Amino acid sequence: MFIDRKEELKLLEERLNGGRAEFIVVYGRRRIGKTALLLEFLKRNGGIYLLARETSTHENLKRFSKKVASYFNDPFLAKNPFQSWDAFFEYISERSKSERLIIVIDEFPYLVKGSPELPSILQEYWDLRLKNTKIYLVICGSSISMMEKLLGYRSPIYGRRTAQMKLKPLGFFDARAFFPNYSMEELVMAYGILGGTPAYLIEFDDSKGIAENLREYFRPDSFLYGDALFVLREELEEPRNYFAIMEAIAKGNTTLGEIMNETGLERATVGKYLSVLISLGLVRREVPVTASRKSRKGHYRIRDNYFTFWFRYVYPNADMVEMGMGNELVEAVMDDLNSYLGFVFEDIVHEFLVELNRSGKLPFKFTRIGRWWRKGEEIDLVALNKRERKALFIEVKWKGLEEGEARRILKDLKRKAELVGLEGWEKSYGLVARHVEGKERLRENCLLWELSDLEVLMIEKT
Repeated sequence: MFIDRKEELKLLEERLNGGRAEFIVVYGRRRIGKTALLLEFLKRNGGIYLLARETSTHENLKRFSKKVASYFNDPFLAKNPFQSWDAFFEYISERSKSERLIIVIDEFPYLVKGSPELPSILQEYWDLRLKNTKIYLVICGSSISMMEKLLGYRSPIYGRRTAQMKLKPLGFFDARAFFPNYSMEELVMAYGILGGTPAYLIEFDDSKGIAENLREYFRPDSFLYGDALFVLREELEEPRNYFAIMEAIAKGNTTLGEIMNETGLERATVGKYLSVLISLGLVRREVPVTASRKSRKGHYRIRDNYFTFWFRYVYPNADMVEMGMGNELVEAVMDDLNSYLGFVFEDIVHEFLVELNRSGKLPFKFTRIGRWWRKGEEIDLVALNKRERKALFIEVKWKGLEEGEARRILKDLKRKAELVGLEGWEKSYGLVARHVEGKERLRENCLLWELSDLEVLMIEKT
């Protein structure tokens, strides 16, 4: 079953309908759903899907010849396969002169490993032939480092692509389609454990509870247990230090100093490895929402819930999994899970507010949103419109609140808001929790949402 990716398909369709020659680069981390997206696109529009393998150039060309010959019903090509990449591009140039031809080459980096000259050959054919045809060429790859190198200034194909698409994990509201039988609380838990990668989301069975699914996760032969190592080792050289840094962040050590203390690594070393993790989209650096991006107050967080959960609970306890003590680990994780889900819920509320902002359901349209902190004081989310000088301050709680507790939280939020330093701004205040007693009375003076309000938005989106 193909789920979501409506925007991505729309972008691909728009370029297809444009009629001009297209050279599109699609990339993203392994398991993110690139192949499923491209196969769905081909299913709707026709075309040729060519999957590269880690084998010789001769073997890849032979396999490609067979697929292309079958598509065009060309018996001569079937008996006389391409002997070079020049022959391949010469053939598709001729075939796309007068009619639209969609060709998707998946795992393109495998071809470059076997034929380093391939980008230069593609550059030549694009410049001299293909850009004047009706070709719709898509190259796709999972190695982010190699794909971004191919897109870089020094690459022969730099400047030739007509579009690029970096596929990202699904958001919380899109992940709902994988778990129609889960309550909102269970959905938050599942999303906090699995993140938005489709290949991981399909591993949970929503006819089973979270704990029961975790028992399947915490097995030595489990896909979810082993795939983190596989994906990270594919991207990272010397993974030991990267793993130490990601484990430190997952435990809550988010500043540079905290990461250094936890790992025992020097500042320069930590900085270098963090830079690589950020470039690969595995870690993000946050600064207070009112600060410059160059601020030294940066905090580091793992981008994907799957890896955050894995480094917080699985990687440090791999010996328990290997010894068949998965049940004991499930109990320990379930006891701590609500603590972990606090930050997960903040990110979900961030996404929720962005959706409300798009639909104009907030007091004003914000242009920036994020966390704020200074000298031990924190506000979960602050939304700003600098031109209109308006601000919305929001606290997020992954628990139920009695009315008195909610009022105390809002009172303290107003105190902290004065520390942000937005004198003369119009200020609004909000609270988001699993559920809140006395919410109608509280809404007289603030914005307030419960988990059920997130569910309403989710239903509207679908």
